[in-house]
Amino acid sequence: MSEHNSKMFFPRRLHSHLIIFALAAAASAPSAMARRPNHLVLATSAEDPVLRARISGLSPTVNPEEARRVASIAYTTGRELAVKWDMVSSPTMQSFLINIGARKGGYCYQFAEQLLWRLEAQNLKTLEFHWGESDAGTDTEHNVIVVTARGQPFAQGLMLDNWRHSGHLLWGPLEGDPDHTWQENKDAFNSRVKRRPPTVDRHRQEKKPKHKRKHRPPNDDSSRRSPVTPGDWVDRPYLVQLHEDASDSVMISGL
Repeated sequence: MSEHNSKMFFPRRLHSHLIIFALAAAASAPSAMARRPNHLVLATSAEDPVLRARISGLSPTVNPEEARRVASIAYTTGRELAVKWDMVSSPTMQSFLINIGARKGGYCYQFAEQLLWRLEAQNLKTLEFHWGESDAGTDTEHNVIVVTARGQPFAQGLMLDNWRHSGHLLWGPLEGDPDHTWQENKDAFNSRVKRRPPTVDRHRQEKKPKHKRKHRPPNDDSSRRSPVTPGDWVDRPYLVQLHEDASDSVMISGL
C-alpha cells in the first residue's frame, strides 16, 4: 500500500473505531445504570446479587440471609403471578381485560398484597415491610411493597414493584421513581396483614411414606394343624407312611 493510500484510509479507520467505541458504550449503559443507587432497575433473577446487596446495605443490622430470601421471594412472586393471571405486556391493558371479565386478576394492589403476605409469612427479624401508595384514591393509584431495615423510616426503604412490568420485578429507592411520589399507608398495611390467607403460612409437608403391610403367606392349612399325637395315627392313618429300609426299621414321614 502506498503512502498516499495509507493517508487516505487512516481517517476511515479512525472513524470505524469511534463507531465501535460508541456502540460498546451504549450497550454497557443499562448495566452501569443498574448499579447507580438512585435509579429503578429490573431484577435479573431470583438471586440478583445487586438487589441482595442493596437490601443488605439498608443497615449493618440486616441479616444477609434474610436479604437473600426477600430478593428471591419478590422476584419469584412476580413471575408466578404473571403466569397465574396470564399477564399481557401492558398492565393497563390487563386492567381493561379484568374489567371485561377476560382476566381474573392482575391489578397493582393484588401484586402488592400477594407479595406482602408471602414476605410477612417469613417472620424476619432484621427487615420489615410497608405499604406504599401513590395518587391514593384516584384512577392512577399505584401500590407497592417497601422493604426497610427494622425500625428504619419508610422513606429510606426500597420499593418492590411487580406490576409495572407485568410480573418482572422493578426495584429501587423511593426517591428514584420518576413517575410516582410514594407515601406510607399504615392502615392499609395492617388491614391486609390481618386478611392474610392461612394458606400462605402453610408450609409444604413432606409426605410420609406409607407403612407397607407385612406380607402374609397364603393360607396354608398345615399352619393351622394341631400337633399330631400317636393316637391320631389310628384315627388318621393317612398321616403315617411306613417305609421299610434295609434294616427293617420304620420311618414316619409326611407330618
